[in-house]
Amino acid sequence: MIEWYLSPALRRRCQAGLNKGEAAHKLKRAVFFHERGEIRDRSFESQAFRASGLNLVVSAIVHWNTVYIERAVTHLRSARRQVPDHLLKHISPLSWEHINLTGIYTWDAEHQMTEGFRSLRVPAGIRRAA
Repeated sequence: MIEWYLSPALRRRCQAGLNKGEAAHKLKRAVFFHERGEIRDRSFESQAFRASGLNLVVSAIVHWNTVYIERAVTHLRSARRQVPDHLLKHISPLSWEHINLTGIYTWDAEHQMTEGFRSLRVPAGIRRAA
């Protein structure tokens, strides 16, 4: 019997890839929760449209998170905080806890966003440490 050996480094890289895939699936399930993760359309074309729409929404969330992560890193670096590049590869844009997925939206005309973005939320612990 041949035993396969994976070096610890290769095993960690494989596990990291699996974790990213699982995080992407969790995001898709969260976006698609109202149908219990089921596509109930009868025609193949409708099913394909629904799946494509899901991928489009997930891609928009990942893009939006990436933009805000970049803005946060820029803000920290402008405040002379050390943000090593080798640590940034461990930050994932696949989170969605801050995004309203319920379909209940509120639009506050008084709350104007400068340059089209909300201000970065800085936790109190970071403000004190800075």
